Amino acid sequence: MTVHYDQQIADTDTSLGTRTRPPAPATAAPAPDAGEPKRPLPQRLWRGRPEDPRWTRPAFLALLLATAVLYLCNLSASGYANSFYSAAVQAGSQSWKALFFGSLDAAGAITVDKPPAALWPMALSVRLFGLSSWAILVPEVLMGVGTVAVVYAAVRRRFSPAAGLIAGAVLALTPVAALMFRFNNPDAMLALLMAVACYFVIRALADGRTKWLVWAGVAIGFAFLAKTLQAFLILPPLALVYAVCAPVSVKKRLGQLALASAALVVSGGWWVAIVELWPASSRPYIGGSQNNSFLELTFGYNGLGRLNGDETGSVGGGGGNGGGAWGETGWDRLFGSGVGGQISWLIPAALVLLVAGLVATRRARRTSVTRGSFLVWGGALITTMLVFSYMQGIFHEYYTVALAPYIAPLIGMGSALLWDKRDKAWASLTLAAAMTATAAWGYVLLNRSSDYLPWLKWFVLAGGLTAALGLIFAGRLGRRLALGAAGLGLLAALAGPAAYTLTTVNEGHTGSIVTAGPAVAGGRGGPGGGDGPGGGGFPRGGPNQQGQQGQGQGQLPGNGFPGNGFPGNGFPGSGQNQQGQNTTPGGRTGDGGRMGGGGGMGGLLNGASVGSEAKKLLETDADQYTWAAAAIGAQNAASYQLSTGDPVMAIGGFNGTDPSPTLAQFKTYVAEGKIHYFIASGAGGRMGGSSDGTSSRITAWVEANFKKVTVGSATFYDLTQKASG
Repeated sequence: MTVHYDQQIADTDTSLGTRTRPPAPATAAPAPDAGEPKRPLPQRLWRGRPEDPRWTRPAFLALLLATAVLYLCNLSASGYANSFYSAAVQAGSQSWKALFFGSLDAAGAITVDKPPAALWPMALSVRLFGLSSWAILVPEVLMGVGTVAVVYAAVRRRFSPAAGLIAGAVLALTPVAALMFRFNNPDAMLALLMAVACYFVIRALADGRTKWLVWAGVAIGFAFLAKTLQAFLILPPLALVYAVCAPVSVKKRLGQLALASAALVVSGGWWVAIVELWPASSRPYIGGSQNNSFLELTFGYNGLGRLNGDETGSVGGGGGNGGGAWGETGWDRLFGSGVGGQISWLIPAALVLLVAGLVATRRARRTSVTRGSFLVWGGALITTMLVFSYMQGIFHEYYTVALAPYIAPLIGMGSALLWDKRDKAWASLTLAAAMTATAAWGYVLLNRSSDYLPWLKWFVLAGGLTAALGLIFAGRLGRRLALGAAGLGLLAALAGPAAYTLTTVNEGHTGSIVTAGPAVAGGRGGPGGGDGPGGGGFPRGGPNQQGQQGQGQGQLPGNGFPGNGFPGNGFPGSGQNQQGQNTTPGGRTGDGGRMGGGGGMGGLLNGASVGSEAKKLLETDADQYTWAAAAIGAQNAASYQLSTGDPVMAIGGFNGTDPSPTLAQFKTYVAEGKIHYFIASGAGGRMGGSSDGTSSRITAWVEANFKKVTVGSATFYDLTQKASG
């Protein structure tokens, strides 16, 4: 009886009337049509499997094409997006050594504060096509399209093409996904590889073949090289599900998990081993670490520090205080004003459908792939949600893109399963409950932006509740009426996130902290998805929105930064903005507060606008120096490097707090004639660090010993000329 149920999910008319072939055993005989002439490749690509309905493959290709067009739309509006990573991409396109280590500059002073795998596709693209916004960001778009394809394939294989299309559409229209698959942070690669890992585990659950589990380990290993320990969040649920549900003996399961672990270690550890064994004197300093060690970076600043808030070198000094130094923690964190509109639209429905799927398969055999699929995607979702909800270290809204590839399959699978059982009261009522929760929560999220499409929240609420009422009686209605209710429900469920997604792609996003959608009460979002000072964004009418002198201490409303600002008032936008007079690294003019710190002021989370005169100054005789200039903090250095194309040393790494270079090392570089200019920052050299830190000591030494050169509103020190007197 239980076997029959699991086969029924695979074989019978499931979601929206499609039929899926059950997985063939490893020793399956050739297909009946094996003797027929092989169809031409274009025909096979267009038609898909012979047993599929004719609309299946065209619909899938249309989904991928629509996703690509959506994500490519207005792509160049973001310029170089996060100049921190774009500078490293530029460096990698000029130097293979910089590419391998993830150096911020081609001369190899210091790396980014992450492993470099996410930089490699972008750097190779720039090598092929030259430095441009498109060359940097198109690989991210392709990762987004690839993630949609993987999610579709995983859901379609066990359920139906229609279920896969729903899952793919949900993922593509998730606002934070549309944001990060058009942005150059490591999160796009992480999301793709996490989806791939889940797909391979489900394939392994279906036939027990070792290769699928090994490939899952490889995917997670490479994900580690994109964003370190975040890749391991889903390891416990995936390993546990396979250990319990795999269709092989216990001994073989344990052996397969051991092989997968070995594959993970090799695929993620080869680069780490090389870096740790490489002489430190001949490679870049490991950015984000305090001891020039990638292992320290992994387990400290990017590891346990993210959980307990004790992040040495972080702005604000670390030390979470129970409430979290980066916003309130708790079960409702992902539903709050700052995060809710990014990801949470369909989380209530996904959780309802997850429970429904597990209840429906409670009597299925241990090896049920249907139940295993719910456990894989659901376990990944819940584990990641719990960590994000309670982590006390650095947390940004865009991190939640990691949840999108887990939410979408649960929506597709759960909808398919319950639709197939809609003639049973519990199934139709559960579908209606999921729809009601989605409509009500969508109304709440849209109501947080009172001026944003005010009619939409009423459509979502009324349409969703109407669809829920129809779904209650879906088993009694005629097929057309039932499909009409389902279609209305899908439209109402996706209307809110789709609107946020369209707003997101319509605006450019720059800086280190970006958000999707419009401004919301109590959040950091805004037109352009958080393009305000520091990339975090102010709602309309916030500080520096018109390029005026900032009066505060770099404070962000809502869940801002610890300490409500930065030492030295060095927050981007706290200096005078040039009201569009200076050209940004992305080729656009300064835009209000979007590129804070005009004319070389810059700051922690976004770079400086680089004027033509400053650019000309740094380019003069730049080929005679290892570094055309040095600047405190990576964003400042990145702006000038991207503008000139010449290496610029980032003193102190991203936060300006890394002890690299030391004052003695910097003096040696200057004495050897390797650095031409020192760029004064708006933080007075104290950005992210104490007054006695390495960056501050270097700044004080430079100011006391070298000639000041003022170009427009930017201040430089010529390190080849001593100060007079």
